[in-house]
Amino acid sequence: MDAFKKPLFKKEDSSALSPVQGPQPKILLVASEIYPFAKTGGLADVVGALPLALIKLGCEVALIMPKYKSVSPEKYRLKYEINGLSVPMGMGDMSADVLSTRLGDTQIKVYFVQCDRYFDRDGLYGTPEGDYHDNAERFAFFCRSSLELLRALDWYPDVIHLNDWQTGLIPAYLKTLYADQKAYQKIKTLFTIHNMAYQGLFPKYVLPMTGLRWEEFKQEKLEFYDQVNYLKAGLVYSDAINTVSPTYAAEIKTDEFGQGLQGVLNIRSEDLHGILNGIDYEEWNPSTDKEIPAQYTVKNHDRKIESKVKLLNEMGLEFKAKTPVIGLVSRLSDQKGFDLISEIIEPFLAMDVQLVVLGTGDARYHEMFQALQQRFPKKLAVNLKYDNRLAKLIYAGSDMFLMPSRFEPCGLGQMIAMKYGSIPLVRKTGGLSDTVENLSLEGKKGTGFVFENYQSEDLLFIIRRAVEAFGQPKIWKELVQRAMTKDFSWTASARQYLELYGYIRRK
Repeated sequence: MDAFKKPLFKKEDSSALSPVQGPQPKILLVASEIYPFAKTGGLADVVGALPLALIKLGCEVALIMPKYKSVSPEKYRLKYEINGLSVPMGMGDMSADVLSTRLGDTQIKVYFVQCDRYFDRDGLYGTPEGDYHDNAERFAFFCRSSLELLRALDWYPDVIHLNDWQTGLIPAYLKTLYADQKAYQKIKTLFTIHNMAYQGLFPKYVLPMTGLRWEEFKQEKLEFYDQVNYLKAGLVYSDAINTVSPTYAAEIKTDEFGQGLQGVLNIRSEDLHGILNGIDYEEWNPSTDKEIPAQYTVKNHDRKIESKVKLLNEMGLEFKAKTPVIGLVSRLSDQKGFDLISEIIEPFLAMDVQLVVLGTGDARYHEMFQALQQRFPKKLAVNLKYDNRLAKLIYAGSDMFLMPSRFEPCGLGQMIAMKYGSIPLVRKTGGLSDTVENLSLEGKKGTGFVFENYQSEDLLFIIRRAVEAFGQPKIWKELVQRAMTKDFSWTASARQYLELYGYIRRK
């Protein structure tokens, strides 16, 4: 599927980033989570990595996120930038403090909006029991604070790059409450959708609290089945929209993947673009990774075996050279394909395989895997948590990586797995479709195993095919080498974002 009617981007090579000729734009990235400060998913990784590539292209970049309880002032060397920032809201003026630090060892400024009433909590968005009841208020305040911070700093970017529903009100504010304020009039907005499933839906009575007028509560604006939809605000009011893979950009215009907003996306089709996420090879690279027992490259990837031995030993499983280890690092949910896995788990584990699972999610899948581990203690190891060190060991120590998602806007796991020489087993959807090529019948082409129909028997088929291929050393070695040499760095993606920023500014 083509994401655009006319391709916006030129095909880029994978050479090192170098500054683009001419003055580059000032970019402000706004997000509810940024790695390494706070993370619940891939959003944080993307927003933490993209700025590093943009500054290599000559851009001036700054970031804004909430100051959560978990963001340690000592660890990240936060300093107070502004005390008592005045933030106008629908229920009266409020105030926030603003702290700042640098992103890594760069000059990129990261600003933190501190308001204990909203952000001094254990979770980012909620508790295990559900979302916080005042998320509409929390993130409306965050959006308004971000715009008021620009006034306080007297620094106005050319483009504000927004991410997911938590930032969706910013373009709405710019087109309404700030429309007659000269300093804000030249600012353009790009709204990035990381996952259409999360929309920020709230009862319509929250609208006055946001400061927006009731005239914005219309079907063609904020209203969505008699509710306020923050994601829709981003889609309607932003100057351009993108999502995190070309295939997903096409998919979300359909009834199957549009989550009720496909009509809006089709109306804005000319402004909808797809840019594949990159991965940070300084963080995810087996040649430099100190958290695995032996570093390796495509030239000496036989050293992967040391990670496999360590992984199985740590998991209490017996090492068997001819038995493939299948890794699974994921949120345990239907979106990630666990309903399919549950349907074929018995014949799956009846094969000559070992399965290592890491992640948390729906209670029923916690219970399923705990029960299965009792029944198959020599074949299955389950870790119901998130552990970055163990995740790296699974990528390095597994032979295959399972990712049978119902939908996947981009996915980082399959790209990381390929770099570590773990062959992905995926469904043909979203970013998985854009990054993994099915192994050809003769075994000479491809980087993984791909099934198309969302059916458990199709998943079982590619698992069996992968296990058979593992038993053919020459084919498997060449497959691993092709996978490891794929380049999913931010090089090409950052240049595409830079081109998109230019397109927005020229509109």
